[in-house]
Amino acid sequence: MRITSKGQVTIPKDMRDRFGLQPATEVEFIVDGNALRLVHSSASRRGDKLIQKMQGMATANMSTDEIMTLTRG
Repeated sequence: MRITSKGQVTIPKDMRDRFGLQPATEVEFIVDGNALRLVHSSASRRGDKLIQKMQGMATANMSTDEIMTLTRG
C-alpha cells in the first residue's frame, strides 16, 4: 500500500466492512510508540451523529407515556 502525493491511502474494503468505516466516518490517528493507529473518533458513529442532530427538536407537548400510547395504537 502506498501513500499518494496528497497523503491519501486506500483502506481495503474488507477492513472498512469489518470496522464499519463508511463514507464520512470521522477517524483519528493516534501515535502508539513507533506505530500509527487509525481509530474511530468518539462521535463518529452514524447513529450518535443522528441523535446529536435530533436532540431538542421535538415540538410535541406530550409525555413519553402519551407518545408511547400513540405508537402502540
